[in-house]
Amino acid sequence: MNRVVADITTTAPSRSRLRTMLTRSRDRKGAVAHSTMRLLPFTCAALFPLLAASAQTGFPFTDESLRYNLNWQAGTSLGEATLTAHRSAVGWNLDVTLNAAVPGFSMADQLHSAVDPGLCSQEFERDLTQGGKRTDEKTSFDQKAGSATRTTLFPAGGGKTDFNIATCARDALAFTDYARVELGQGRVPAPQQVYFGSAYSVTLSYAGAENVTSGGKSVATDRVHATVKGPKADFQCDIFFARDAARTPLSIRIPLPLGVFSLDLVR
Repeated sequence: MNRVVADITTTAPSRSRLRTMLTRSRDRKGAVAHSTMRLLPFTCAALFPLLAASAQTGFPFTDESLRYNLNWQAGTSLGEATLTAHRSAVGWNLDVTLNAAVPGFSMADQLHSAVDPGLCSQEFERDLTQGGKRTDEKTSFDQKAGSATRTTLFPAGGGKTDFNIATCARDALAFTDYARVELGQGRVPAPQQVYFGSAYSVTLSYAGAENVTSGGKSVATDRVHATVKGPKADFQCDIFFARDAARTPLSIRIPLPLGVFSLDLVR
């Protein structure tokens, strides 16, 4: 019995050694806590953009559906348009429907664009019914090969055309949403060819800040002036983008000989 007690007494740490062990343990815990606190601001800084992005709505953060009235300068409503953006397995599906009419003339247009994550066009289709005449054609883009094929679907027998394209060629819908992304980054897209069947030269320029009335309220916007030139069009228009994260287009104004026509967002 005495030997057992002696062995325990011999192997047990002394009081001074226990104090040293406890002190070292507290120091290690303190060092871990201190390191964790030092990393906390960096962790928050890294996560904050992700949290902020998850709270943002509209393209390119979430699916989107926007409805517009087509108005004439006298306040006459001529019709309406709907713009939608939905995520797909390979990027985005972008669609526009436009229904409008004036005495003796009506139009019912449907546009569809399929794009990759970089908003480079994969496919663009325009089904136009204007003044009782319908045309439907599709352009398929092979971005890797640098080529595209434009095929007439209606009327039958319209044929097809192959042509070369630049890197990351964009159709009209793809370019519109690409411009929104660029403006969100504080940039105006460089002049480029945009496809709406044929190729059109599009140049955007920043025209300054301007307040517009939207939803009965005065809203601060960025005004962008657009010049469009091509085989069947040569016009200019102004686009007023909201200063939200999605750079939502609030109004598009097109001056024509009969007056100013505008597409105005319905809130």
